[in-house]
Amino acid sequence: MNRFALSVSAGIARITESALGPYQSAVIRIGFSATWLLFLLREFPHRQEMYGPNAPWNWGLAHELVTLNGAFTALMWSDTQIWFELLYVIAVLASALLLLGWRTRAMSVLFMVGVISLQNRSVFMGDGGDNVLHLMSVYLVFTRCGQVWSLDARRRRLADAARARGERVVDRTGPALWAALGFALVAVTAGGRFDGIDPTVPVILWVMWVGQAVWWVVAHRAKSREPRILLDVVANLAHNGALLVIMAEACMIYSTAGWYKIQGTRWQDGTAVYYPLHLDYFSPWPALGDLMSSSGTMVMLVTYGTVIVQVAFPFTLLNRRLKNALLAVMMTEHAVIAVVLGLPFFSLAMIATDAVFLPTPFLLLLGGAAARARDRVRPRTGRTPLPEPRAAESAEPTHASSTA
Repeated sequence: MNRFALSVSAGIARITESALGPYQSAVIRIGFSATWLLFLLREFPHRQEMYGPNAPWNWGLAHELVTLNGAFTALMWSDTQIWFELLYVIAVLASALLLLGWRTRAMSVLFMVGVISLQNRSVFMGDGGDNVLHLMSVYLVFTRCGQVWSLDARRRRLADAARARGERVVDRTGPALWAALGFALVAVTAGGRFDGIDPTVPVILWVMWVGQAVWWVVAHRAKSREPRILLDVVANLAHNGALLVIMAEACMIYSTAGWYKIQGTRWQDGTAVYYPLHLDYFSPWPALGDLMSSSGTMVMLVTYGTVIVQVAFPFTLLNRRLKNALLAVMMTEHAVIAVVLGLPFFSLAMIATDAVFLPTPFLLLLGGAAARARDRVRPRTGRTPLPEPRAAESAEPTHASSTA
């Protein structure tokens, strides 16, 4: 009984004292923000036809649908061209800044608003990856995804070094950003823009904004450490819970896809992969599709292999080596889909989702290789770069990270 109690106590301490998976959450942040950013930039010349006021799915139809289903989209607040262009630019900037890890808490909220607003404006745009991106943009808000590989982490290291030298560190950007976003949130709420829609997104926006204010006050005004520790525990629980939900979501995606495939006759007879390779819509490289489908044995192996991997993956999480092997297979499969079937953003979204399962040693090797490559191309400045924190160190938050 004592051993069980100690195990439970150790487990509780682990999920409350630190934000787990700092490198995995950073890769997820980078992956999803890069996917959305690349999509927005690629579709920039076509943005009017997809999401603009004069799109085939026009503003009136979108407004009628939103009124019926209560979905949130800031594009329904005005049908003017200026408002559409402004929101599109904000979505691009938020994606770029979240990719870089600048003020990740605030940028993750703006990223979510951009993703949901554009996707809910034209619900018939997308290829399946949009559903994954839609959900993950909400989950990212609750993660502490800027612990490593971000400008926020660099700013914290510089601030800690300055404090160690006895210097006074003042952050003016965070409070100014918080005030600007708060003014916009109050104006939108007072203007009735949230009336008649599902309250989930408005509640998230208000909770995050008020939470940042409480965090800043406690970090700068509390006379004891207990309030700050309590807020850290709450933030760690939210982060770890969000990572768990992302993992569960990935398992659900693969397991349901695999089990539905089993029920299809084309998947049962081993020919299902052949048909999309010969659809004009999914054939950016017809010669490559013909080459892959020229061997019946290859088509059968890929068809059955896809089903086996998708159904088996959730069960392999109990075996690290087997999980890593299937993870490599699935990421390779998505890369092939991106090229052969012309679905790059769907594949990038799925690869970013899979990244939550990547082992930390592999990510550390990847980060080290990226740092060495950066040092080779960076101009010689004569300054020694600050070292990247270890995973254990990066999991310990500081009050400097509390600003927006």
